[in-house]
Amino acid sequence: MSDELRSAVAAGVLGAEKNYRELLQSIVEVARAIFRAKASSIFLLDEESDELVFEAVAGEGSESLIGRRFPSSTGIAGFVLVSRQPLVIEDVLEDPRFSRETAESTGFVPKGLMAVPLLHEESALGVLEVLDRPSDARFTLQEMDLLGLFASQAAIALDLLQRARRAQATLADEGELAVLARLAQKLEERREEGGDALALLTVLERLVQ
Repeated sequence: MSDELRSAVAAGVLGAEKNYRELLQSIVEVARAIFRAKASSIFLLDEESDELVFEAVAGEGSESLIGRRFPSSTGIAGFVLVSRQPLVIEDVLEDPRFSRETAESTGFVPKGLMAVPLLHEESALGVLEVLDRPSDARFTLQEMDLLGLFASQAAIALDLLQRARRAQATLADEGELAVLARLAQKLEERREEGGDALALLTVLERLVQ
């Protein structure tokens, strides 16, 4: 087993999650800036625990919320995840779907929000929220289209993040040498077929299946 292949696995798998988390963080920061909001956040659905997890936050609570979890059926985010429909609420305190208890636990209770599901193929991966735009800013259909573009990019990043985590789990469960041997075999098969080399992350994902 070559040192080059071992280094490639280490760089590709261990560095992948960091890269995709940085991409998610960039998305919430840009969304917050464009909508002039107090905060923006991305939640990822953890299917095993059936929880929504803060993966990226910009603005209020950004330093303490990453990794925080709550049941996937909770609040506005839970509703948007299940319904797969975007939602705009001008006064969340008047909406029965809003979970004030959950909001208070984060240290920030918004007045209004926009939320959109993060959909990839047939799966709902999470939710993107933009919280407390300026009170004098009336919501428009163009803004929903723009939010949808952010959601598309975030869904791609979440999908890649999940792939990276599955690859990491494969390394942990099977052991580095076993995975390296299977990876080398798959790459060699691909080379013999005359195709281009697959991306490392894609190969590892197929090993998991």
